[in-house]
Amino acid sequence: MLTLKQLKKYYTVGGTVTKALDGVSVSFRKQEFVAILGPSGSGKTTLLNVIGGLDQYDEGDLIINGQSTKHFKPNDWDAYRNNSIGFVFQSYNLIGHQGILDNVELGMTLSGLSKEQRRKQATEALERVGLKEHMNKRPNQLSGGQMQRVAIARALANNPEILLCDEPTGALDSETSIQIMELIKEVSKEKLVIMVTHNPELAHQYADRIIEFSDGQIVTDSNPYKEDQVDDTFHLTHTKMSFFTALRLSFNNIRTKKGRTFLTSFASSIGIIGIAIVLSLSNGFQKQIDQTQAETLAKFPVTISQLTTDSRELAKDSNKKKTSNSNQTGVIAQTSSQDLATHTNKLDANYLAYVQKINPEWSNNIGYSRITNLNLLREINGTIKPVQLSNQKADQQATNSFASSTGVGISVFPDQLDASKGNFLKENYEIVDGNYPTKATDIVLIMDEDGTTNINALTNLGFDVKNGATVPYDEIVGTTMKLIANDQYYQKLPTGNFLPNQDLQSVYDQQQNKSVTIVGILKAKSSSTMDLLAPGIAYSDNLTQEVIKANKNSAIVQAQENQMNNVLTGEALTNETKDTTLTYLGANATPSSIYIYPNNFKSKEKVLTYLDDYNKGKSKADKILYTDLAGTMTQLTGGLMDAITYVLIAFAGISLITSMIMIGILTYTSVLERTKEIGVLKALGARKKDITRVFDAETAILGVSSGVLGVVIAYAATFPINHLLENLTDLKNVAQLDPVHAGVLIIISTILTMLGGHIPARMAAKKDAAIALRAE
Repeated sequence: MLTLKQLKKYYTVGGTVTKALDGVSVSFRKQEFVAILGPSGSGKTTLLNVIGGLDQYDEGDLIINGQSTKHFKPNDWDAYRNNSIGFVFQSYNLIGHQGILDNVELGMTLSGLSKEQRRKQATEALERVGLKEHMNKRPNQLSGGQMQRVAIARALANNPEILLCDEPTGALDSETSIQIMELIKEVSKEKLVIMVTHNPELAHQYADRIIEFSDGQIVTDSNPYKEDQVDDTFHLTHTKMSFFTALRLSFNNIRTKKGRTFLTSFASSIGIIGIAIVLSLSNGFQKQIDQTQAETLAKFPVTISQLTTDSRELAKDSNKKKTSNSNQTGVIAQTSSQDLATHTNKLDANYLAYVQKINPEWSNNIGYSRITNLNLLREINGTIKPVQLSNQKADQQATNSFASSTGVGISVFPDQLDASKGNFLKENYEIVDGNYPTKATDIVLIMDEDGTTNINALTNLGFDVKNGATVPYDEIVGTTMKLIANDQYYQKLPTGNFLPNQDLQSVYDQQQNKSVTIVGILKAKSSSTMDLLAPGIAYSDNLTQEVIKANKNSAIVQAQENQMNNVLTGEALTNETKDTTLTYLGANATPSSIYIYPNNFKSKEKVLTYLDDYNKGKSKADKILYTDLAGTMTQLTGGLMDAITYVLIAFAGISLITSMIMIGILTYTSVLERTKEIGVLKALGARKKDITRVFDAETAILGVSSGVLGVVIAYAATFPINHLLENLTDLKNVAQLDPVHAGVLIIISTILTMLGGHIPARMAAKKDAAIALRAE
């Protein structure tokens, strides 16, 4: 007997045979009913081999409409099955989780027809086979005869040239068999119908032509076909399954297994839940840190000092590997890393002008620290005495000739670049007694929240107080002292040196002296985010600038400029200490430090960018480096939080890998369950990549569902977590799931599950269609 697997290697459709077995050739006419008879009891009908084996031809085996198929690729055979052949199986092979209409439309989805056209042709096919009233049902709601009619409708819907019927009545009762055969007979008036059967009575009753095989040769051919020359050309429309179609197929399959799908999604979501909760806590804690920093450090100044430390140089040194030499015989002298990292900022007039041009929208307050001395005299109980604006003890000032001028413990409040945008003191400090300063010679006393101030600030102003004693506000507010210019304060000795004038009364009484008055007592507002002025005396930088303007051409300054000995003490000076002495005497307005106060936390980045722009294109020595303490603290806390987050995510990620492996196993199980569906899809012309796409779509659905489920559960878990943390730490709303993180986690879940299921999907695509259709 010649099996149909052998037969299909030698039949032609509208063309000539190029290869034959034992001189036997077979051709078929269009629009006839051909019955292929084989001996009874030969086992499974061999039509399945046609489905799985069309892409296994030897070169030159088959001619279709005059066109050789020897160069056909697997995709061409897929297209040929879809375009030209309709299959009617003995066991129907309907896809159970698809509706009747979807089953009939399946072949057309592969040929690229629009949804409207598919629905129209499927409806017409179902109406033709008498199933108009049943087209919205599922296969399990139909009888055997009705399911076979659906199979015929599916075969006819794509308008094939050939209808291959595999024992179409083998599973039907006699009455239903007659109905089906009459329907097939009707179809044969339009198309070539080839029916494989072991029932000679059925063949003789309905077929126009009967070909009987035995022992590998044609035994009889009731109506041989004489081949004529065919000039027809043959065009293939290649099949393609859209990802949407694959999603729909997989979704309908998953929908029939709701319980298993939910358990699978939940198991796969455990890793997502863990990571989402970790990210929620990390995000929440970081927001708490940022909020705290914004409240406490939002306007903390960016500091620019004449001497600063280059943190990058320190980092380089800390990263160097320390190696020891066992053969070393002496000590190696080397510059310390601190010295290497010390950088001198050249705060010249150009840079000061650059700072003054900063946008007030970013920073409206700039403060300056200078070491210029203020010559102050005050009348205390009828006696004129020198006083100082300092928080240092008097004996500590004595050990440092410039103690009163260094600004240690004193506060210089910043000035506004734009007076219309607010006032530093008014925004951050409230009046306890007196008034806010209105001019350069107005100074204020700052006290702490508990009403205390630095005792040294009061004693250096001449107040006789003991520790813990209370000084009435009215004794402080209104206190006045005289600011003396250098030429009135210092007298020149015959040696060329200078000393303070000892006749303090006459110096005090001179008309050109300016009065400096404590006009108010202030303390930080409870709502203030910038309690930066130290308890003690605070004054405006404008006061220092007026002193510099009055003293820069004074006799003592000119004398100091012309010699290398200190004109007050007589000690020898270096160039560096000479500059410091001149600054102390008021010779120049170069500040020792600049304090730039950002308007808010967001503005700080713009301020830093503005400062960085100044350094572009400059050598290392000419660059101006700044210190951003708030930024350093932010980086430190942020780095620690990130490190903790990464470690926790790594642990939670292990469950993601486990989920991916589990998805692979479940997809392989799904492949086994849907083996017959794979065979049907291949019979209808689905490519290998289409089969892969179906299972990739299924894992994509599982990935999205597990990701969404994980995110939802994690979000729900933030409520009890926040309640617990609030009871334990008093921190509110710590766990906060960022929507961006949620979206990324869903994407990650989808990608990982698709990766886990792709190998089983590829295995499914390689299955032989005939073998797949035989699967139970």
